Amino acid sequence: QVQLVESGGGSVQAGGSLRLSCAASGYTYSSNCMGWFRQAPGKAREGVAAITSDGRTSYYADSVQGRFTISKVSANNTLYLHLNSLKPEDTAMYYCAARTATCGRTWYALAGGTYNYWGQGTQVTVSS
Repeated sequence: QVQLVESGGGSVQAGGSLRLSCAASGYTYSSNCMGWFRQAPGKAREGVAAITSDGRTSYYADSVQGRFTISKVSANNTLYLHLNSLKPEDTAMYYCAARTATCGRTWYALAGGTYNYWGQGTQVTVSS
C-alpha cells in the first residue's frame, strides 16, 4: 500500500503561481510512475503531468505544457507540481496518484484509470 497526501492548494489570481506537494509513504518503492490529475466540477478527470520513478522523464498534457513542472525528491518521497501562469480554467481539485506500472508513453502515463493509489486532493482556484 502507498499513502499519498497532497498540500499546497489555494486561491490565486490569473497569472499567479502555486506549488503543490504530495507526500508519499508506505511501499513507495513500488511506485514506478507518479502523476498529477485534476477534476473540475462537471468535467471529467484530466491527467496533468507524470514522472518516472527516477525522475528523469516527465510527461505533460498539452493544456499545461510549458506552464506546469512536475518533479520529485526521492530522499523524502515527495512529488511536486509547480503551477505557473495560472489561468481560470486551471481551477480544479488536484490529485496525486501512483502506480506500479511504468509510465510508458505520454497517453499511458496520463491515463488515470491505470493508477493504483490516490490522494485526497487539494483545491486550486484561479480568479480572473
